[in-house]
Amino acid sequence: MKRLILAAGLLASAAAALPPGPPPGPPPPYQMRGEAPAGDRLKPGGDGKLLFQVHCGYCHLAGGMGTNLLTKQRMMMGETPDKGLLANRTDLTADYVKSVVRMGKGAMPAQTKVDVTDAELDAVSKYLGKAG
Repeated sequence: MKRLILAAGLLASAAAALPPGPPPGPPPPYQMRGEAPAGDRLKPGGDGKLLFQVHCGYCHLAGGMGTNLLTKQRMMMGETPDKGLLANRTDLTADYVKSVVRMGKGAMPAQTKVDVTDAELDAVSKYLGKAG
């Protein structure tokens, strides 16, 4: 019982020592994604960069888990760390991006048409698919 009281006291004093509010400084980029555009998500011709940030940014902007995993993989292949960011890649095709998004790959789960509509995915795949 004494150990429990001592542990509770230590936990309370540690919590009291923390400053109130959010940590200082700006949030990491993956938490600063753009706001989803208003309107019909099924309408073609959306802004691929913005839709990438909105739908994929939580994992694939700087500091996101997907970027961290891809950076490690690309560096093991002898590439520079910037190739972990999908927006910096030049070897992706639009068809490959669509396939990975719909079927998933590794730690990335498949994204349904509710998560990312076909029109949104077309715009994102054109934005990322620099290899043709």
